[in-house]
Amino acid sequence: MFQCNQKPDAKAIIEGSEKYPNISGRLFFFQEKNDVLVKAEITGLPKNESGFFGFHIHEGNNCDGIGFSNVGSHFDMQNSPHPLHTGDLPPLLSCNGKASMNVRTCRFRVREIIGRTVIIHYGADDLRTQPSGNAGEKIACGVIRAV
Repeated sequence: MFQCNQKPDAKAIIEGSEKYPNISGRLFFFQEKNDVLVKAEITGLPKNESGFFGFHIHEGNNCDGIGFSNVGSHFDMQNSPHPLHTGDLPPLLSCNGKASMNVRTCRFRVREIIGRTVIIHYGADDLRTQPSGNAGEKIACGVIRAV
């Protein structure tokens, strides 16, 4: 069970792309016995049609490249279709440019995502289009680091 004073096992600092420099935030990953608690706090999200933003862990280890092109595909240890990739997370919902989320997942352990990247996409993930949910442009990125 998550404790308020529990130290995270990993974190990612999120920064927006050149086109979306106001996006910033933090993700924390807490390894528990059988699952991982992911806590996200994001600000500066732009207005889009739905207010939802695709949110995934990608296989790459840096946020370099035009449009974060070095992040690669969604992290997937099981060779599963989308939205069953190891790194597929629920979409973020923006309220006046801010989004918060707490979600539990048993798709990975924290040690398996250290060094991977987290991406926020401009659009909502439709949870069906292959290979990545048709979530659109990558607008923010962060690298997951051990704490």
